[in-house]
Amino acid sequence: MKLRTWIASAAILLGSLSLQAQSADEKAVAAAVEDLRKAMIDPTKAALEGISAKELSYGHSSGLVEDQAAFVEALASGKSDFVSITLEDQTIKIVGNTAIVRHKFSADTNNNNTPGKVNLAILLIWQKQSGKWKLLARQAVKLV
Repeated sequence: MKLRTWIASAAILLGSLSLQAQSADEKAVAAAVEDLRKAMIDPTKAALEGISAKELSYGHSSGLVEDQAAFVEALASGKSDFVSITLEDQTIKIVGNTAIVRHKFSADTNNNNTPGKVNLAILLIWQKQSGKWKLLARQAVKLV
């Protein structure tokens, strides 16, 4: 009986150690996603460039694909204007120096002074560059 208890305790300890190792990167990626959400609502060129990779491929649900410069310009200029953004059902999977993030994205917009709403499923690919998580790719799909 004591052997079983010891084995179970060891398994729990080892499992929690591996979860802690994973959770540090997962927490850092979750924080980067939150920084991106905030930067999309209150955009500055510095914040958007800081969170995204120079090699960014940013795909919209309309099929439009932007590079980093176009992504930053659309938000910083106000052409694309997010009033509020809510993220739900987020999952994060770390694979080496890459993170795969999926979530539901709903937002109130005010593009060209026209109020609107979006309801999307989002795939984000983050890459750890010089110790910091950078958005490398994003693809959106309209939810029905």
